[in-house]
Amino acid sequence: MSYDVAIIGSGLGGLVCGALLSRNGYRVAVFEKNKQIGGCLQTYVRNKVIFDSGVHYIGALGEGRNLEKIFRYLGIMDKLKLQRLDLDGFDRIAFNGDPTEYRIAQGYDNFIAQLLKEFPGERKALQDYCHAMQDVCRRFPLYNLRIGSFAEKQEVMNIDASSFLKQLTSNERLQNVLAGNNMLYAGVRDKTPFYVHALVVNSYIEDSWKCVDGGSQIGKWLARAILENGGKIYRDTMVQQIVGEGNKVDHITLVNGQQVKANYFISNLHPSQTMAMTESDLIRGAYRTRINTLENAIAPFVLNIVLKPNTFPYLNYNYYYHQTEDAWEGIDYTADTWPLTYSLFAAASSRHMPYTDSLSILTYMRYDEVARWQHTFNTTSQEQHRGDDYEAFKREKSERLLDVVEQKFPGLRNSIATCYAATPLSFRDYLGTADGSLYGVQKDYKDALKTMITQRTKLTNLYLTGQNLNLHGILGVTISAVMTCGEILGLDWLLEQINKNDPSYIP
Repeated sequence: MSYDVAIIGSGLGGLVCGALLSRNGYRVAVFEKNKQIGGCLQTYVRNKVIFDSGVHYIGALGEGRNLEKIFRYLGIMDKLKLQRLDLDGFDRIAFNGDPTEYRIAQGYDNFIAQLLKEFPGERKALQDYCHAMQDVCRRFPLYNLRIGSFAEKQEVMNIDASSFLKQLTSNERLQNVLAGNNMLYAGVRDKTPFYVHALVVNSYIEDSWKCVDGGSQIGKWLARAILENGGKIYRDTMVQQIVGEGNKVDHITLVNGQQVKANYFISNLHPSQTMAMTESDLIRGAYRTRINTLENAIAPFVLNIVLKPNTFPYLNYNYYYHQTEDAWEGIDYTADTWPLTYSLFAAASSRHMPYTDSLSILTYMRYDEVARWQHTFNTTSQEQHRGDDYEAFKREKSERLLDVVEQKFPGLRNSIATCYAATPLSFRDYLGTADGSLYGVQKDYKDALKTMITQRTKLTNLYLTGQNLNLHGILGVTISAVMTCGEILGLDWLLEQINKNDPSYIP
């Protein structure tokens, strides 16, 4: 087999790369180890109900926004079934013992107006917060789909998110409300940079959407674009080795021993997995060590609930709850205090509005809690029972999480038909991350450059893409894919093609 571009992994980054390159005449092949493509875009069905693996809501899809422009360029924007979340509170933030649900609204003016209802004396703090958010976002060129320099963003990369919010206002409740949806980026006090908070949360404040009937539609339409442009997608096909020769990759070897040649190779896997597969003297030991010792963000525990018909109203917003008054504390749980935080997402279904078919409830779980079963591997294509003790572990954790959720949603158990729990092992096996991390490499403001990984490698035709490069999430991964493809197509040219249908664009 021989192609212009061979892409390892069909997560969002791999699919966007495949769609971008095939649209521009490259013969593309995508190799996916699982039956289902899409990585975090994957959905699965239980009791005829669709569950998302990781796409619970999306920002930046409004007209003229960065993600909308990329999806429109790829020809998939008008095919997506979307529902805009509550303009006056797409996220609701709640704390134990406090009856108020604090609303995070869409549009910066509305954002300020809604929070002033609960914090009438904090206008200046809210205005300063919005100004800082927008200023940081303007400094990241690719976030704005333009060419720029590293110097633009350098001076804001070493700001700590938790410290910034603390100096913004003396009102501790407002500090924690502004940090209240930090599960979006697995926020860690004294570590997570403010730029991560800004880039992620800004994309939702400007506009927030849910995928009706699941986020896998994004992967489906991207895959169809690849196929319609003459590309190939190989499922159930694991890449075993990346073989270098001189300063280039010569070929990749599939698990069945078959060799695949290409002019360019793109890996959507975690960089540590990519390096483990790569045979080349050009990849120095120091680089491998640096990549292998990068800390990944914490993994999730997710409870996916099938609801009895017409028993639980659809919530056109997302719910973030904290067991303590400190929004940063949830990630530092102990065995006795777990879970200290959760986020709850109601599925947008086309079938039974104004009710929802299902809920997904996400909290944190460290990989070491499931390490005793790490020798097991279980997917639909390679099923393996992890043991009765593992099932008992999941049941116990599920009940503890439900106990906490029922504090704000009393009687939820009466609406449940069945529950399915996913642990860090589930995410490890389906998404291919070594420890089940949902958000890739953990960013650290104290050494921002160390946790930013370039798309280039020492091998001149091997590139990286995906959530571990710059930013996770649908938007972050898509922009990283643009950056990766810019190495092949020319970034200036590619950005001009994406932008040129925007009336406000000045080349």
